[in-house]
Parts: sequence; structure tokens; C-alpha cells
Amino acid sequence: AQFAFQENEIKLLTAEIERLKNFGCLGVSPSLEGLRDENAKLKYRLNFLKKSLQEERNKSVKSMININSCLQEIFGAAIQAAYPDLENPPLVVTPSQQPKFGDYQCNSAMGISQILLKTREQKVIPREIAEKIAKNIPANECIEKVEIAGPGFINVHLRKDFVSKQLSSLLINGVQPPAVGKRKKVVVDFSSPNIAKEMHVGHLRSTIIGESMCRLFEFAGYDVLRLNHLGDWGTQFGMLIAHLQDKFPDYLTVSPPIGDLQAFYKESKRRFDTEEEFKKRAYQCVVLLQSKNPDFIKAWNLICDVSRKEFQKIYNCLDITIIERGESFYHEMMKDIVKEFEDKGFVQVDDGRKVVFVPGFPVPLTIMKSDGGYTYDTSDLAALKHRLCEEKGDILIYVVDSGQSVHLQTVFAAGQMIGWYDPKVTRVAHAAFGVVLGEDKKKFKTRSGDTVRLIDLLEEGLKRAMDKLKDKERDKVLTPEELKAAQTSVAFGCIKYADLSHNRLNDYVFSFDKMLDDRGNTAAYLLYAFTRIRAIARLANIDEQMLRKAAREEVLVLDHEKEWKLGKCILRFPEILQKILEDLLLHTLCDYLYELATTFTEFYDSCYCVEKDRQTGQIVKVNMWRLLLCEATATVMAKGFDILGIKPVQRM
Repeated sequence: AQFAFQENEIKLLTAEIERLKNFGCLGVSPSLEGLRDENAKLKYRLNFLKKSLQEERNKSVKSMININSCLQEIFGAAIQAAYPDLENPPLVVTPSQQPKFGDYQCNSAMGISQILLKTREQKVIPREIAEKIAKNIPANECIEKVEIAGPGFINVHLRKDFVSKQLSSLLINGVQPPAVGKRKKVVVDFSSPNIAKEMHVGHLRSTIIGESMCRLFEFAGYDVLRLNHLGDWGTQFGMLIAHLQDKFPDYLTVSPPIGDLQAFYKESKRRFDTEEEFKKRAYQCVVLLQSKNPDFIKAWNLICDVSRKEFQKIYNCLDITIIERGESFYHEMMKDIVKEFEDKGFVQVDDGRKVVFVPGFPVPLTIMKSDGGYTYDTSDLAALKHRLCEEKGDILIYVVDSGQSVHLQTVFAAGQMIGWYDPKVTRVAHAAFGVVLGEDKKKFKTRSGDTVRLIDLLEEGLKRAMDKLKDKERDKVLTPEELKAAQTSVAFGCIKYADLSHNRLNDYVFSFDKMLDDRGNTAAYLLYAFTRIRAIARLANIDEQMLRKAAREEVLVLDHEKEWKLGKCILRFPEILQKILEDLLLHTLCDYLYELATTFTEFYDSCYCVEKDRQTGQIVKVNMWRLLLCEATATVMAKGFDILGIKPVQRM
């Protein structure tokens, strides 16, 4: 029906343009300028309709509509029709903060007024500009009416039947990603612990943020490669292998029982720092390892395997999927990297080192040490080139702490300088994050001053989650299996959400008490809210099949102000995801889920979903359209949880 409506509009506009052409030829029009202006407006409107019709046909029928994007297209066409000679006019469309100002606002008039004053010395008040834009809004299916307010705000009121239709589509098709155009390849570098060192709280943020970003891009339809850039190569392996030879001389035939790799690392480091003979032998071991001596490669693999098993325990707990591709993977490529920079004349020799100065960055990249060895700079350049040229990544995201910002920006700039990629075509981004602080606002440490081991932190989370559930006497109403599922969901969900709900660019204070609080913007509150919403239909004896049937047959009535507010909030999900795909700030999704849960509570407190007899408690009436709003809320929350890596439970 929408296509037919737009096609009919196109026919009418085409006929009108022909009519105006004829008027111009016959000299009937009193003002040729006026005719041209009218003709231009109609052409813009025609082009807009043709474009939007084609886009609608190209979109999957199931894609969720990003209402903000639709309104931007509509107002973009209106501004172009109103001011056809204005280049790149400002386009500002945002959700309204108060119901009296409509559902959305277009605030472009003020910016256009400034441009007209600066470029043409025309003083036009924003309100006049807003009125001109409003008159040129093309025919569309989502806007009920617009109102000009204040100095020039355009308040947009959405059509209720449009919102109702989108909610029905969501219920029938499930939560579908917004249409994002061509399928691109995304490479995400995250987690990246070091072999022979245990994962600590510092690895928590990269692992959690990186996993969530991957889930978001995968949901949006991108081809995602998840990479673990392990620190599995370098001079430290010399001392580890030398110590292995001394402690387990038969390691080639009998697998060494290295239980505590952290202690093993500390022992070898102490010997390296205090025993000169051991230090010399450690350097010899590095040379033999880098020359691929089979015995030394086996020793290296043994040490790596012990670490891998420990890392995997963490990844299993946090439900992390990642492909190992450590520094060793790029080792053979490094000599070619050095040669490429030399051949293009970018290398300078400084005290025996080969360095590359990148314009705009004070510290050069050292791509070869004076002893002929390679550095982190070399391996990072090799990794960048491989991801761009071999993996053909369209988007590269490095989830690495803020302390590495200058280094990574220098590496990226070197890649541009040598011609590996064009930033206008390929996006290479550093998704930086701050440090985890203790409640004393200092770096998170144990009481003895050591770095907190990540496995200890997760075990403490499980213990505290169980204590919390028992405090609430959940152990008396849940089966042992349900209690265990709730414990895991709360413990790991709260740790993830506490991280993701903070702006990643800032440091954040780690507090079990705050993250396990079931009030406010926490996973504990949201998980509990979700189980309550899911229980509403169940307690009304409405099963999934009945809900699916109702979704196809019922019209979602949105007459009550709280129904309308909830319906609009549910449909903002695609625009929230689109924003995060652009700025990579996941706390926006957490803020949205909290807003959705609180908006639902307002709706539930004001609108009866299930009406019962006050004396008997028997169900008198089920308001099915309201149950469908409950279902739509829960469906969006479930997808939000999935992107954040949080597993809700049916009973809690």
C-alpha cells in the first residue's frame, strides 16, 4: 500500500512538472522566476520520493525502521526544496524531551539562519525558515502534523497508526537490525593478554567491551573477525625457556606439570635479574626460538598451552568467542614491513636503530632495534597491514586502553602514509577505555598491593550473587537448577553491565555492592524487571502461540499517554544501535534499556494488562494489546541483553 501511494504521488508530481513546463513555453506565467522556483521544489520532492521508494524496496521487509533516520530524510528533502542553493545545510532531528513539544524536533532553522547571515548577508529569522521548511515537507507515512515553536523549533507529531504498525511488525518478525547498506568486514582486536601472565582486572574492560562490540556488528549484519592479539612472542620467552630447561630437563618427553605459570614467570624473572649466566643463556634461547629450532618451539608451545587453558576458563565464564592471532603470527611478515618502509624512503637510522618519523607525531616508530630484533611497533604495523590487505577489513577496531592512544594513532598514521588505506574509505578506530579503580579511587589492587586476578574476581562475584539471592530468600522458591542459573546470570551480568554502563573513555570504580544493587541503573534491576515482564502473560495463562496469533490480528491501541510513551520508546531501539555503530559508546544502550524498563513501569502502573476480581482474584479481562506491548518490551530488552553479553533467566 505504501509503494502504491508513493508511485501515485510520483505520477502526480511528474504531471505537474510537465504542466509547469508548458506554462513556461506559452508565456502564461506572470513570473518566470516563480515558475522555476516551483518547478525546482517539485523536482526535489519527486527525486526524494523516487529515492525513498527505491530504498524501501531494497530494504528487507523485516528490517526495523529507524524513525530518526526517516525523519532526517524527510526534513533533508524539505530543506533542499526550500533552499535548493544551500550546500550541506545543517540537519538536526532529535527525540523531544517533553510530550508537549511533540515526539521529535527538527532544530535546523537556527543553523540555516546563521549560514544565510554569514554567506549571503541575509538576515532571516529562524521562525520564517522553519515555516518554509514545514511547507516543503514531502508526503510521508509517519508524520501526523508539525508545529513551529519558540524561535524556530519544528515539533513533529508521529502518526499513531504508523507507530502501531511498526510495533506489530516487531512482534511478528522479531527484533531485526536496521538496514545498514553494504555488508562490510569488521576486524575487532580485543582482550589481548600476555602469555605466561595471568589475566588481571586490567584485561576485563577490553574483553567485555570488545565482545559486546562484536555482537552489535554481527547483529547489524556485518562480517566480524574477532582477534586476540596475544603477547606470545619476544625476549621474555628466552628466560622462560631457560628456566623450563633447568626445572624440567625432560620436558621434551614428559609434559611438565606447570601449575602456577605466574609463579613460574616470577621465578624466571628473578633469575634473569640476578644471575648473569642465566641472563646470557636466556638471550641464546631467544635466538634459537626465533630461528625456529624444533626443541625450542616445543618449549614455547608448552608454555603457551598452559596460558591458553587459563585464559579459556575466563572466556567460558564470560561467554567470550575469540580467535587467537598473537604477535608470533606476524613474525615472518616483519622483515617485509621493514623493507617496504625502507624502499619508500621513510626509514632513518638513529644510534643503530631503524626508525620511522610520522608527520604530526613527536615520537618515531622503532621498526628494528640496533641488535636486528623487531619491536611492538613492527608487529603492530604488520598486524595493521595484514588486516587491511589480506583480511580486506573495511572497519578495524582496536579495543585497547587509553594509555596506548598515541602509539596506536602513530601506527595508524604510518599505515596511511605508506598507502595501505584511505581513511575516507576504510575506518580504523581506537576504541580507548579508562582504568578500573577500587573504591578508594586508586588503581584496583588487592590488600597486599598486587594486581587483582580476573579469575578471583569472577569467583567473588559468584559468591556475592548467591549471598544476595539467599538474602532475598530466592533459594526457598527456586529449584537448585534455577538458583544456579540466576546466580550465574546475576554475577557475570552485573560485572559486565557495571563496565558497559559507564562511558568507556572514563575510569570507573569497581564496587560489588553497587553492581548487585537491585535499584537504579544496574543489571540486577534490569534482569529482575525483565523476569517480571515475562511473567505477566504467563500468569494470565497466555502462551507464546496465543501472543503470536494476537500480534497478527490485534491492532495495538495507543490511546493512553503511557501506552504511547512506551510504544515510541520501544521503537527507538534501531536509532540507539545506529548511534553506537558510529561512536562505539555502548553505555548508550545501557541507558536506553534502563529508560525502557522505567518507562514500562510507568505504563504498567497506569494501564491494567490483566484485570482481576478483587474478591476472588479470578481473571475478569485480558487487555491483549497491552500484553503485546509487554511482549514487545521484553523482546527488545532480550536483544539488548544479548548484545551486552548478559543472559537473562525466566525465574529469578
